[in-house]
Amino acid sequence: MNKFLNIIEELKNKKVAVIGHIRPDGDCIGSQVAFVRGLKALGIDAIALNQSPVPKFLLCFVEDILFKHENFSDYKDYAAITVDCSDLLRIGTDLEILFPNIKLNIDHHISNNNYAENNIVDAKASATCEIIANLFIENKIPIDSITAQALYLGIATDTGQFCYSTTNAQVLSLCAKLVEFGAKPSEIANKLYEEESLERILLLKEFLGTLQVELMGKLCIGKITQKMFQLTGTSKEDTEGFVDYPRSIKGVEIAALIEERADGSVKGSLRAKQEKVRVDLLAKQFNGGGHVCAAGFSFEETIDQFYPKFIKAAKKHLEDIGL
Repeated sequence: MNKFLNIIEELKNKKVAVIGHIRPDGDCIGSQVAFVRGLKALGIDAIALNQSPVPKFLLCFVEDILFKHENFSDYKDYAAITVDCSDLLRIGTDLEILFPNIKLNIDHHISNNNYAENNIVDAKASATCEIIANLFIENKIPIDSITAQALYLGIATDTGQFCYSTTNAQVLSLCAKLVEFGAKPSEIANKLYEEESLERILLLKEFLGTLQVELMGKLCIGKITQKMFQLTGTSKEDTEGFVDYPRSIKGVEIAALIEERADGSVKGSLRAKQEKVRVDLLAKQFNGGGHVCAAGFSFEETIDQFYPKFIKAAKKHLEDIGL
């Protein structure tokens, strides 16, 4: 807490860029919105930078916060803070080149390598928004209803609607405080899960049709191709949450979504039910990382080239942990 207060004092005479990771999720956007608002409440000039646009389904949580996705050189003299980024590569090439020195890194990924001048990293936290919420409350940084909504959003999404093992008494108690500050759980749930587009449902239908079970039912893989995007009129952001479907199958220890990128390479998302499965270590073999039960990676091969290598790696990984 003392370190955090000292950093805030140093920022009071600076302009600040709060940076999130490429292809942002609810925890990333929630962290950016909340931290920018927190800094502004203290009289600090701050802006949110992200190389990727805010996903359509999260735009309603941005409110009055300005997000910039281009012309980053206009902010080269800003002090850089990253949120929800396990390593500097996650902010994207353009921002990485512009901000090689990060003032503060706030994150909850177990694979975080403490790349900043100051690092507040707690791998046991359910979400980066949980860390930020506690920092704000302990240091009496103002939390209005919009900030509370953003913080609750990040925790709700990264705990899988409070279903993952990271959901504990402390998390629920913290969320109760956020509700007291003005967060509206039913409104958040409705916007996240009850306003699906028909196109996204049709993409989900295509994805579910590709599910393949491997390794005696311990591994389930689904694919998303560029053709599927074109057929349904959707984009990569519409795949959010799809990997949870193979994860929910009885007996599956590792669930994988393999997405074909426009250049033919692959992006993968991994999920597990048990912490001992450590999908972050499996993802690391393919230039990725993340959490023990949720990780991702990118790999410069086609789906057909990648698929057998991934099955081989997953088989050895499960054998090494006795599954």
